[in-house]
Amino acid sequence: MKAVFLDKDGTLIEDVPYNVDPLKIRLCAGAVEGVQRLAAAGYELFIVTNQSGVARGYFSESALVAVEKHLRRVLGDFGVAISGFYYCPHHPQGIVEEFAIDCDCRKPRPGLLKKAAQENHIDLLQSWFVGDILNDVEAGNIAGCRTILIDNGNETEWQLSRQRLPHHIVKDLTAAAKVITALD
Repeated sequence: MKAVFLDKDGTLIEDVPYNVDPLKIRLCAGAVEGVQRLAAAGYELFIVTNQSGVARGYFSESALVAVEKHLRRVLGDFGVAISGFYYCPHHPQGIVEEFAIDCDCRKPRPGLLKKAAQENHIDLLQSWFVGDILNDVEAGNIAGCRTILIDNGNETEWQLSRQRLPHHIVKDLTAAAKVITALD
């Protein structure tokens, strides 16, 4: 199976820090057309997101259930199914002890991608990771995916290394979908 892994905040939905209120969730410009193109091309779509707000004590892990349900419903209204929702609740400087760890699932590490691939029989070499910061790119590259950076101004560090170089840079998810479907 081939998949497209999508970062959530800043890629699929507008980046509102630590938001778990479904009423404040807005899809990014280009998101609907992008996910529709990818789904029509036969890609399974997975959301992969760091959610350090759990470790930081800003919201409970259970609050992410409402976020996932909302995203599934909203995208479903556009005829798009999400095959999986994977999140990392950890952060080494967190205040909630059980989540205050240095883990393998927090991007830029590839743990969430590898877990999704194992659980869903995904060929990572035939898959893509689309995100709005270089930590997303690094996670995708380490996992063996092809990567696309949405350059929307969210990346502020620009610490480049071989693992952090995207295969493509685009302006939004529609443009990412056009690259993916043109190359496969």
